[in-house]
Parts: sequence; C-alpha cells; structure tokens
Amino acid sequence: MAKLDPFFRLMVDTQASDLHLSAGNPPLLRVHGELQRVKYKVLEEDELREMLYEIASEEIIKKFEEEGEVDFGYEIPGLARFRINYFRQRKGIAAAFRLIPNKIKTVEELGLPPLLNKLALLPRGLVLVTGPTGAGKSTTLAAIIDYANRMRYDHIITIEDPIEFVHEPKNCLINQREVGVHTKSFANALRAALREDPDIILVGEMRDLETIALAIEASLTGHLVFSTLHTIGAAQTVSRIIDAFPPQERDQIRVSLSEALRAVVSQTMFKRIDKPGRIVAVEIMIATPAIRNLIRENKIHQIPSLIQTGKKYGMISLDDCIMDYLNKGYISPEEAFIKAIDKSRFLPFIQDKEIADFTEIPG
Repeated sequence: MAKLDPFFRLMVDTQASDLHLSAGNPPLLRVHGELQRVKYKVLEEDELREMLYEIASEEIIKKFEEEGEVDFGYEIPGLARFRINYFRQRKGIAAAFRLIPNKIKTVEELGLPPLLNKLALLPRGLVLVTGPTGAGKSTTLAAIIDYANRMRYDHIITIEDPIEFVHEPKNCLINQREVGVHTKSFANALRAALREDPDIILVGEMRDLETIALAIEASLTGHLVFSTLHTIGAAQTVSRIIDAFPPQERDQIRVSLSEALRAVVSQTMFKRIDKPGRIVAVEIMIATPAIRNLIRENKIHQIPSLIQTGKKYGMISLDDCIMDYLNKGYISPEEAFIKAIDKSRFLPFIQDKEIADFTEIPG
C-alpha cells in the first residue's frame, strides 16, 4: 500500500472533492467546497517528495522535474480514481488531488434537468458544458456519455488530460485516450479521430485555437462532439469561441459555429445551507433557428433574452436557476449575488451591503 493511500481513503470517507499536499503545510481536504485541515503534522519537503514519487511512473517524474508541473491519473481499485497535479511552489513540492468516483452518477442522480440525456442522443453537432473550475463539468459529461453508452450502439472516443471517469463498454465501443500517454495533444488526437470511425467524440477541454477549429469541423462532418470551456453563460461561451479566431476569420466562424452548435450547458456550484453538500445551478441554451441567426449576425448580446423566452425548448437562464434555489432556501443570498450574472436581481436579498461593493469592481 502506498503511503498516500490512507489520505485517499480519508477523502472518500469524508466526501472530500480535493486533497492538497504542500511542503511546509499540513494536509488539507476540500469538503463541500471549503478547505479543512487534516490532523496531521506539517509535511516536510523530502518526506512529501518521497510520498508523491511512490505513486508516479518514471516518465511522470521526469516530466515533472523538467517542467515543474505534471498531470496524471491514479486509481485504487475498488475505491476511486484521482486526477493529480504535481507542481513546485516557494517551499518545495506540492500536489492537488481531485477525487473521481468509480460509479458514474446519472443525470437524475446529479439533480440535473432530464433534457441533458436527450443531448446524448443527438445524431451530430457540438455540445458544450461550461463553467469555472470545480463546477462539475466532467461529472456532467460523464453522465451524458454514460447515457449514450447505455442507449446507443455506436463508437465513442474520449480525449482527456488525464482520463478521469472510466467508461466500461455497454452497448457502445468506447476508446479512451490520454494526452501525454496515448497521444501528444488534444488537436493531434482529434485530427486522428476523424479517421477512426467515431460517432461520438469527447474532447476534455478546448484549450487552443486548433482544437476549437477541429472540434467544430468534426461536428460539421457528421459527428457528435462534446467538450468544455471555462466560461460562465452561453453568451460568453459563444463569444469566447469566436474571439479565439483572428479577426479576418470571425465572419466565417460565426457561420460555422451557428451550423455546428446544438447546445450549451453552463453550470456553477453552490454550497447548500439547508443541509450538508453542494448543488449545481445550470443554464441551458438550445441552438434554435433564432439562436443560430443571432450567432451569424453577431448579435450575441441578445442570446440571454432568447434563453428567457425559450422555456418550451427546455432552456433556462443561470440567474433563473439561482433565483429558484434562493427562493427554496437551498443557497445563501450572498453566494447567489456573487455568482449571478445580473447581480441587480439579487441585491434586494443582501443583508450585508458591503458585498454589493463587488458590483463596483471592474470585470
């Protein structure tokens, strides 16, 4: 048993999402969104390095020592998988571990709208799940892919860095590829995937222009493509994609994106105040003909209005979802205000008026 394994078991037992080990500090767990110290001694540099190197391959250690950071996955059979990042900091080595449960939860178990299951059955197009780090994007995508795996008879290729949720074949053939292990980059793997007869392609993250362009191309050539972006809200997501391209290419990419895009699911995580745990607030934009027209005509700022009026298609705005949770007493007014897009809607609920000063901070 590795020396780190008891920490991993503690994560599972305490329902922690993350573990932080850092030279010069005691271990910390993130439980329900907040960091908590573990009753353990301060970790010394040499001791922590030995613990971390014990679970890493020679290739991973070499990459870390050359570059100063590295991502990889680690699994304890029967317990869980972990997404791991090693990095250097002022006092020495450090590591962050994200728990990836062995069991993939369904859309229903996650408390997400059932409409997300229908996205798994689309014949083609681009579906994006967006939100800040730690918002549960990977968990949502895993639920959607798992539904496709159960309901379709197709070939699914995932391209991840690192592989997070492990999908065992059910009705689908699933090939999972890890950047740095099975392929050099997202773009390389995505380009190759077009020759590997996939029906569904999961791109862990659209990090660069080439990957974005290839994902759009794949979705326009008969594939169903899922991916993520670190954006909040459908309108910001569309703008981020278009702005990634040089100005002279943006008119064409607006046309391509309007044809490729099927849906944007944007989510953010809240701490519950009615009981222990967290809850996900979601925005859903379905690419209706009216939405496509706004994208083509560069009227992105009007997308929120169409989301508001698109409830019959299953659309919901992030702020409406947040307001619903606030009215039900699930979340605090302060966190609702801070994470809302239109903060003016939530200002009347705020008792501590100093929080309202956030609206005065540019950006």
